Amino acid sequence: MSDLYDSITVTGNVASEPQFKRTPNGVPITSFRVASGQRKYDKQTERWIDSGTNWYTVSVFRGLADHAFASLHRGDRVILTGRLRQREWESGEKSGVAFDIEADALGHDLLWGTTTFVKDERRRTVDPIPADAWQTPAGADAWAAPGVGDGERPAALEDPSAAELVGARAGGGAGEGSADSPF
Repeated sequence: MSDLYDSITVTGNVASEPQFKRTPNGVPITSFRVASGQRKYDKQTERWIDSGTNWYTVSVFRGLADHAFASLHRGDRVILTGRLRQREWESGEKSGVAFDIEADALGHDLLWGTTTFVKDERRRTVDPIPADAWQTPAGADAWAAPGVGDGERPAALEDPSAAELVGARAGGGAGEGSADSPF
């Protein structure tokens, strides 16, 4: 069994319905399998071909475990980063190597679809952002702080409630194709 951990980032599909458990001390754990398909371009046929699938058992803890269990389902496309652990296993006459990831960050892969973010109110920042943090220093390039004009503090950050953020995103402010948007 290896005690060495390597950092890894994986994209793939959730291959099993996430399972939620608690340790005897009450720490939440969510675990699930991820299948990460590998593809390569075949120059002879001028097509992409599958070249194998890597399988990982993913475990997440504490608040991330709660959020993962509430958000993920079998078949969802995800991207995650964490620590990779390789372990050897034996079961009767069979043996092999398994790869486990303890994820530090996890979310839906937005290349394949959309998702809606709902902020966990228990994780709000207690200390407000100081007003002078939004000041543009004299002579500084206005592009250094996108969306913030000379000394303006974004209205959504004065009192950031989930309702205001959702409302601002749904219709207020610069959006795709607006005169204020570079896109």
